[in-house]
Amino acid sequence: MEAKITVSNITSWLFFVVVLTIGILNVILVHPVPGGLYLLLSLIYFPPANAVLKKKFGYSIPRILIVILGIAIIWFTLGVSDLGDMID
Repeated sequence: MEAKITVSNITSWLFFVVVLTIGILNVILVHPVPGGLYLLLSLIYFPPANAVLKKKFGYSIPRILIVILGIAIIWFTLGVSDLGDMID
């Protein structure tokens, strides 16, 4: 089974790395609770986890929901959270 390189796959990996990084920074710099939440949310963007979800349960998370959640995560991190204040 070969992994295909598509725009969807690349963006999924990109969001996974970004949200995972935000989670790790929150655990180290802010507080473990929001950091743990970000780490769990990063699994939504992990392409192999989404493939396992589809294979095992026959259901995958709709793309529009993933995009909206990604925008909300970035917006919340930069606008409201303590990590956004540390960046400024």
